[in-house]
Amino acid sequence: MTLSAADLTAVWLTIKLAAIVTALLLVIGTPIAWWLARTRSPLKGPVGAVVALPLVLPPTVLGFYLLLAMGPHGPIGRMTQAMGLGTLPFTFWGLVVASTFYSLPFVVQPLQNAFEAFGDRPLEAAATLGAAPLDAFFSVALPLARPGYLTAAVLGFAHTVGEFGVVLMIGGDIPGQTRVVSVLIYDHVEATEYAQANWLAASMVVFSFLVLLVMYVWAPNKKRGG
Repeated sequence: MTLSAADLTAVWLTIKLAAIVTALLLVIGTPIAWWLARTRSPLKGPVGAVVALPLVLPPTVLGFYLLLAMGPHGPIGRMTQAMGLGTLPFTFWGLVVASTFYSLPFVVQPLQNAFEAFGDRPLEAAATLGAAPLDAFFSVALPLARPGYLTAAVLGFAHTVGEFGVVLMIGGDIPGQTRVVSVLIYDHVEATEYAQANWLAASMVVFSFLVLLVMYVWAPNKKRGG
């Protein structure tokens, strides 16, 4: 059995969404993870708890509040309307924003663990050699945290691909705009098109296995090999 044009569109949209979200999360998550790894502030606990909220919140709860925030009367919605961008719900960029929130802990926590793993010594050594804090971060901390970045990228991408509740709440089911693979599988099941649903679901199983294989096999080797 081959994938239909609608299936291929949903697959492409899912890959595009996951790639954009992963890139955004690596940029946004790096300073958050660095601060959480280095700070002694009493705010570390509350900030860490907020970052980790998507791990325990039902996706529909997060999706509901994001829908309110991005709607015409919400703070994000008012801001995007003032900028002439309209509202984000039921658009591709609404999915990007929602997925960024939902997948945040899957990127921040591996990065935080990676930053905490090498401790203060390498940075102190760089400082004694005259490196400025920013230079030490880019020349010392980032290379040492490379395995953490691999894990964060893999988990962020895979988690975004597998989202259902949040993307359905924020994006609905608009072909070519917000219908991603997880939603399309649901559509096939609702229409009793089990062969198509099985084909896509099996592809997701294979994809998930390959993602985990990369993370559990390649990442440790990179860590041992430097």
